[in-house]
Amino acid sequence: MATVAEVEAAVGQRPSMVMLKQIGALDEGCRSVLARCPLAGFGYRDAGGVSRTTFIGGTPGFVRVHSPTRISFALPEGEAHGPVSFVFLLPGIGETLRLNGSVVERKGVETFIDVQEAYVHCAQAVIRSRLWQQPVAEATPVIVGDGPLGGPGVVEFLAAAPFLVLSTWDKSGGGDTSPRGDQPTVARVLDGRTLLIADRRGNKRTDSLHNLLQDDRLSFAALVPGRTGVLHGRGRGSITDDPALLETVALRGTPPHAALLIEVEHAEVAANDAVARSRVWSAHVAPGAVPDLMVLAGEHLAANMAARRGVLARVLKVVGRIPGFERAFRAVMNRAYRSGLLKEGYQDVELGSRPARPAADKPLREVRVVEVRRETPSAVTLVLEDAERPRPFDFRPGQFFTLVADVDGRPLRRAYSASSAPGSSRLEITVKRVEGGRFSTHVHRNLRAGDRLSVRGPSGSFHVEPTSGEVVLVAAGSGVTPMMSVIRALLAEPTSGRIALLCSNRSEEEVIFADELLRLTREHPERLTVTHVLTRERGRLDAAGVRGWLADLRPSDDARYYLCGPDGLMDTVGGVLVELGVPDDRVHRERYTSGADATATTAPQKMVVADGTREVGSAVVEPGQTLLDAGLAAGLPMPYSCTVGNCGDCVVKLRGGRVAMSGPNCLTPRQEADGYVLTCVGSPLTEVVLDIAAGATPPGTTA
Repeated sequence: MATVAEVEAAVGQRPSMVMLKQIGALDEGCRSVLARCPLAGFGYRDAGGVSRTTFIGGTPGFVRVHSPTRISFALPEGEAHGPVSFVFLLPGIGETLRLNGSVVERKGVETFIDVQEAYVHCAQAVIRSRLWQQPVAEATPVIVGDGPLGGPGVVEFLAAAPFLVLSTWDKSGGGDTSPRGDQPTVARVLDGRTLLIADRRGNKRTDSLHNLLQDDRLSFAALVPGRTGVLHGRGRGSITDDPALLETVALRGTPPHAALLIEVEHAEVAANDAVARSRVWSAHVAPGAVPDLMVLAGEHLAANMAARRGVLARVLKVVGRIPGFERAFRAVMNRAYRSGLLKEGYQDVELGSRPARPAADKPLREVRVVEVRRETPSAVTLVLEDAERPRPFDFRPGQFFTLVADVDGRPLRRAYSASSAPGSSRLEITVKRVEGGRFSTHVHRNLRAGDRLSVRGPSGSFHVEPTSGEVVLVAAGSGVTPMMSVIRALLAEPTSGRIALLCSNRSEEEVIFADELLRLTREHPERLTVTHVLTRERGRLDAAGVRGWLADLRPSDDARYYLCGPDGLMDTVGGVLVELGVPDDRVHRERYTSGADATATTAPQKMVVADGTREVGSAVVEPGQTLLDAGLAAGLPMPYSCTVGNCGDCVVKLRGGRVAMSGPNCLTPRQEADGYVLTCVGSPLTEVVLDIAAGATPPGTTA
């Protein structure tokens, strides 16, 4: 098909009533939807004019509404230019909200949009795809010939994908992104570079078809229920009514009235942070949490009709006020959906939602920055309290928390020891700036009082219990942060024993908590001694220096030793303690890891999770995703705590397959040799089988 007349002959003309459901600004109903929406399909063109489609969001309300015609959101990857378009998805709900607009400003990753059109799209695409139902078994894909569709995991993804969003453009550059859904798959693979997408009867706007008559460039992003990856594709499209092609996508003998032929130029499967964070497969919108979208569409229609001052407008206004109208209208629309889909050849039409599994993730604790206190030129202390209702932070002195913050539109997680004593409603976390460290740089440059972030924890087996015995602490640099928590907690206990701290730093100005430590030693001279070693003046702290300090200290036989700092220092101190005959169970070490990202895999891999002999579920780990993230997104009971490779709570037994892990991390060489892996920093190189029961108490674990 090459003309508007040919398209309209096949699919019909655009009804004027459908176009009257469109409004030019966000009303209260639209704003309510945006406040609860965690995910949207987004179509845009980059600086080079290349069409791109992806999914954005991650949390409800990710779009910021500045006015009825101005919104903004974070676009972590790429830059959008000119006209853009959105399909907002509400998990568990069929209808979608669609917006069209243009980019007016960019501030970092924050993109500002002027809204030009907003309207509710009917639910048929979502219902056809069963997007919010339990995932079905994936079909075996068949592909002929070479081409972009032969890339890693692409055909397998298409064989299971019932839903996509499609972005097209008109001759003036205006964009449109529309939902497409079908069963068993939304797109049929004809060969290594060609897809066929049925165009079945929908809301009759036919924007995509009219756009393709003017500009054949398009892009798309596809979803598979239960997976957190996205298939991104782009190419050129045309419209066909070839009976032979339409017959290949017929349902129960009923072919569609037309289809899209896409010559694919690029296709790849990648992990999508927005889909993973949104938990759309397990966290559906509660009934009544947002307005009924079909009723909202009726209100938009009535408002536009009222502007024409016609009889129908007055009738709609009166009918909308009848008690029970919304419920009756929804029942009528559901019958219309069911009837229309059955006529097209669909069977077992389901209008409700049924989450596959409950979310398995542990809730994050949202906190507010009360104060950012400068400790040294390279270290600050964040004073945090609960964002809404302050309550105590319970932990053991020496343990750490994982901080979670959005940095450049993406969530980053880093573990930091608490430097405050347990039990207070305010938690203090001290962060030393690391050269090239994204999170620490964000803390030092951007965080201010009043900002919000999230914490997870406490985590870690490095901690001190209240004791009347002697405690010997050795720290270097930021390793003093857990020691500060220990000192504060023990000094608050009248019966605690003597505390001695050996603290190594390069220079006096880099000594974290210098003034506080001086104050505490003056207030508790019989209970606390602090010895500073400045390596720039006297050289690196070596075994002889440690022996001399311990000789002067003369610790008791039952003293406990706690070491935190670089591996070299801990090895030096540990060696001296072995020489002195200190038992291993009296020496405790804390090792910081880098928080590096997991090694990326190039293709999706299946992960099976077992609990002993019982299989509890499976998930697909997308390229660039960790085992833990994929398991949590699928609602699997994955053990974890810190999520950054520091605590070891996520250790599991690898029963089959191969896994790559980023490091350094807390797994011991013996644990690795025995087949244990950390899911939070692990990425599969093949299909894998994990045993969460065998990982509960792996050999080689130390306190």
